[in-house]
Amino acid sequence: MAECHLSSFSDEMLQGKKIIVGVSGSIAAYKAAFLVRLLVQAGAEVRVMLTNGALQFVTPLTFSTLSKNPVHSDFTENKDSGVWVNHVEMALWADLMILAPLTANTLSKMAHGQCDSFFMAVYMSTRCPVFFAPAMDHDMFLHGGTTENIDKLVSFGHHLLAPGEGELASGLTGKGRMAEPEEIVASVVSTLTAQSPLHGKYVLVTAGPTYEAIDPVRFIGNHSTGKMGFALAETLANLGARVSLVCGPNQLTVQHPLIHRIDVTSANQMLDACLPLFEKVDGAVLAAAVADYMPEVALAKKQKKNDEDWTLQLVKTPDIAMALGSCKRDGQWLVGFALETHDELANAKSKLERKNLDLIVLNSLRDEGAGFGTDTNKITLIWRDNKIAEFGLKPKALVARDITDAIIELMNR
Repeated sequence: MAECHLSSFSDEMLQGKKIIVGVSGSIAAYKAAFLVRLLVQAGAEVRVMLTNGALQFVTPLTFSTLSKNPVHSDFTENKDSGVWVNHVEMALWADLMILAPLTANTLSKMAHGQCDSFFMAVYMSTRCPVFFAPAMDHDMFLHGGTTENIDKLVSFGHHLLAPGEGELASGLTGKGRMAEPEEIVASVVSTLTAQSPLHGKYVLVTAGPTYEAIDPVRFIGNHSTGKMGFALAETLANLGARVSLVCGPNQLTVQHPLIHRIDVTSANQMLDACLPLFEKVDGAVLAAAVADYMPEVALAKKQKKNDEDWTLQLVKTPDIAMALGSCKRDGQWLVGFALETHDELANAKSKLERKNLDLIVLNSLRDEGAGFGTDTNKITLIWRDNKIAEFGLKPKALVARDITDAIIELMNR
């Protein structure tokens, strides 16, 4: 097999995607190993399932080595263990499923809901997009039963990866060759890109705290970790948006190729980073917990402790939301956050109006599991037209999707 290179079609759309590759019993099964390798190189996490027929052509060891994940072909880990492999968990784990090669037999089972194997149980439990690449002899592919079954799968909303023409295993020449792995990856990327609701959009996200220097070793700050802002940046990027992430001090990392990270420390630095970006973006999500006050003068040397009290003169930090809201152009949207301890709705609505926001995300520190330092959050969304949506306590990744859905609604109004 020739060395594979992704430069021609490697795409950020596959970065971090969870993909099931299903392999059925065709001589073309060897191509699936190349497909798995390409997907992993593109940044996807891949799990492979094999039909019993596929096991006659390829080995699980090949695919587990390439995917770095266990390979499944039955409902138990092995015939003697009795340890159940949860087909529902595997199906719901996936962001998308690629069935390649797909034989006429397995294709027929899919079209008619014949659930007689682990492969079929996973397929029938999935909720994600399904791509399928038929592979069979020319006359079998042209048979009315096959064409009818393909049409039925397409009617389910599945994506056909049409076979190519050429020499077949039977020795005949015609249509029926499984699409080449490079073609499959390119087609999947093209489809995901076209369907991505934020493809072509450019978004500014702020995250984390700001630290306002008192002297070289002390600062005024808060307990923000940046987790909510980073989750939003990842979610927006996963939906196709290009993201500039301006973040205060934090311990988090970001890998998505559509996210450009800009690290700052103080509120003034964050404003300086955001103002030129805001001129270019479609919208902004201001999730950073910017300090409200800073020392009037930051000392050049460490203040030594002595017997006297130390009084700090504080002044207001720049209001980033107000600054961006005042220069928001037509068609541009702005989302802010409000972390409150009392009179939550009234304070959030006031902030929404004063700062010319289109949507505000309200957190209350009175809600257990919400606020700084947690992996969960509980939010209320408030729109300019006074529409309000309350959500229960969720992991921040799911909260980020709720906020992103609201942003997509804003853009479609």
